[in-house]
Amino acid sequence: MNLSVAIQGFEIGISLIVAIGAQNSYILKMGIQKKHVFTTALLCSFLDIILITSGTLGLSSIIDGNKTLMLFSTIFGILFLSYYGLSSIIRAIKSNEAFHIENSNKEDSLKKTILTILALTLLNPHVYIDTVILIGSIGSKFPAHQQIDFIIGACLASIVWFFSLAYGARILIPLFKKEITWKILDIIIGLIMLRIASKLVFFGIENNLFSNFSLF
Repeated sequence: MNLSVAIQGFEIGISLIVAIGAQNSYILKMGIQKKHVFTTALLCSFLDIILITSGTLGLSSIIDGNKTLMLFSTIFGILFLSYYGLSSIIRAIKSNEAFHIENSNKEDSLKKTILTILALTLLNPHVYIDTVILIGSIGSKFPAHQQIDFIIGACLASIVWFFSLAYGARILIPLFKKEITWKILDIIIGLIMLRIASKLVFFGIENNLFSNFSLF
């Protein structure tokens, strides 16, 4: 293994995934609630591994030039993130979730958790831009025999980050015994989702994705 190439992959991977976004916000919340923590971290890591590997081995050039794929993923991403964001804000205003930390009864089923992660990941074009196009295009420029080393480094960054975030969130549990702290988190998550949705709108406009779509 070429260690320097693997380190480059790790550095690039960690620099792109640490930003607070839809996926990371959900992982943080599940970690605080102690709900399906291992599954959440594992699934997010697995999806990143698939996307990074695919991008490095050639998928980045296909997605980057496919406006139809980017159009529909952008539209679905806008709709889903807007719904999730508004729901989170409404839930913060109406509900009392402070006690769910100590007495979690797995209200969010495993199936619902998995579907939410899949939606937050696969319906968000920025995930493809970061993992497939950006990381993938950088990795694809290495010689073929070094691309695996780059992939290992980038994928390791995702695994380290997601598991650290999911299990490290427990440090914050004492804060979330207070109802107001929980409401603030839900509002912040909702605003993050809405901000990403708005960024997807501008992304679609800047890249002329909506020009041939009848609703825009």
